[in-house]
Amino acid sequence: MATHFGRLSLITGPEQFLASRELTRQIAEARLEDTQASVSTAQGSDLVPALLEQMSGGDLFSPATIACILEAEKTPKAMETQLLTLASDVPDEVALIIGHAGGAEGKALLGKLTPLAATVISHPIIKKPAELAAFVTEEVRAGGKTISQAAARHLVDAIGVDTRSLAGAVSQLLADADPDVETISVGIVSHYFAGLASVTQFAVSDDVMAGRVSEAMVKLRWALATGVPHARITAAIASSLRQIGTYVAISRTRTPTADEVGIPSWKMKSFAPGAKAWSERAVGQAIRAVSQADAQVKGAAQDPDYALERLIIRLAALRRSAHEGAATSA
Repeated sequence: MATHFGRLSLITGPEQFLASRELTRQIAEARLEDTQASVSTAQGSDLVPALLEQMSGGDLFSPATIACILEAEKTPKAMETQLLTLASDVPDEVALIIGHAGGAEGKALLGKLTPLAATVISHPIIKKPAELAAFVTEEVRAGGKTISQAAARHLVDAIGVDTRSLAGAVSQLLADADPDVETISVGIVSHYFAGLASVTQFAVSDDVMAGRVSEAMVKLRWALATGVPHARITAAIASSLRQIGTYVAISRTRTPTADEVGIPSWKMKSFAPGAKAWSERAVGQAIRAVSQADAQVKGAAQDPDYALERLIIRLAALRRSAHEGAATSA
C-alpha cells in the first residue's frame, strides 16, 4: 500500500455518501501507517492562512498530521494560492486529503489540484437504474455474498436512488439473510422487504403503541437502514403518546372524539382499543423515557440505534404493566 503521507489525495464528485465513505477509508489507511497521527478537518470556506498553516504544520504532540479539507470548491479566492502551494509540496509528515464536489463552483481550482494529486477518486452522481444495480452488486460482494441482477434491480425498485439508503439496506439484508445462502435472490429481497420498503417513523410508532415489540424492532432497523433520522422516530412516538394521553384523560368521563385526540376519524376505530391498554401514569413515564431517548439520539449517547431499541423495550414494559393493572382492577 502506497503511503498517504507527503502527498495529496483528491476526492471529487457530488455523490456525498460515497465521498464521505472514501474520506473515512483514507483516514483509516493513513492511521494504519502512523497510529499516533492527529486528524485535522476544515471546510474550504473557513480557510484562512493561520488555519491552513496550523493544519499542515503537525501537532505539538504528534509529528504526523492527516489534514482534511472538505468542500474545497468553497475556498476563498484569496486562499487558493496558499492551498495550491501546500498541495504541490506536501510535507512528509502530512497526509493531505482534499474533497471537491466537482461542479462549476471552484472548477478552476479543481483543474489545478488534479495534476498535483497522487490519487484522484471520483464519485459522480449515480442515477441510472443499471448503475444503481451495479452499486448494489458491489456492496453485496464487499459483504462476502453475491446477488442476482434481478434481485439487485428489485432492491433498487424497493429503496430508490439514494446510495446511502441502498448501502444501509444491503447491510441490513446481509445481516438478516441466512448465512448459508451465498447468492441473494429476488425471493430473498421480496421476503425481507415485504411491507418494509417504505417504512416510516409512524409505522414504527404504531407498532410500539400497540405493544408489537418484534414488529417494531424489525421496522426500526429497516427505517434506520433506509435513512429515517433517529430524531424523527422519537418525535413520532412522542406524538402518539400525547394522543393516547389525551384519549385516556378524556375517557375517564366520556368517549373522546377524533378531533379531540388529534387523529383522522377513520383511524379512531383501530386507535381506541390500543389506547385503552395505557394508563395516565404509564403515558407520563413513557413520555419521560422518550424525552431521554431523544436527547440520547441527538448526541448524548454513543449508540443512538441502541438507545431507540432500549426505548421500545421500555415502552413495551410500561404498556404491559398498565394493561395488566387495568385487567386486575377490573
